[in-house]
Amino acid sequence: MNVNGVGFKLSVPTGVLSEFGAVGREVKLYTHLHVREDDLSLFGFGSLDELRLFETLISVSGLGPKTAMAMLSAMSADQVAMAIASGSVEMLTTIPGIGKKTADRLILELKDKVGGVMISSPAGRAAQENADVVSALVSLGYSVQETSRAVNALPAGKKLTLEEKIKLTLQYLGK
Repeated sequence: MNVNGVGFKLSVPTGVLSEFGAVGREVKLYTHLHVREDDLSLFGFGSLDELRLFETLISVSGLGPKTAMAMLSAMSADQVAMAIASGSVEMLTTIPGIGKKTADRLILELKDKVGGVMISSPAGRAAQENADVVSALVSLGYSVQETSRAVNALPAGKKLTLEEKIKLTLQYLGK
């Protein structure tokens, strides 16, 4: 990244890379400088929510910035937050570098920090139900990415039960 003539090496989630567009285009990123005794690493995010979730993730003992970045590359910030808030070990263990013990520790340490505000709103309840659909299909062997895409293709504005959402999502995946 070039900032006023100074170049920086910056790590960003894969989802943010797809939003950049053409080389030379101006972009706005929220950054975190991770300082260790032998390394200075700069991480960039497309939204303040992603940055805050990243900083919350790296607050967990044993979870470093590279693993947190892998989490945000494998799933959106909302999906990671909902997986933690809903206690979905299955969804978290689909992320490279996250095993059952790490997923359990993430849920134990962050469930209250991540989930409280999100689930209390109507949009949060809908996102929670969508996370349940993704979790159910991941347990059947589908990847998080393909099930997330299928859930996003569900008809908006329709009141669907969890079972109806799962059925429609399976139909979408069967195409």
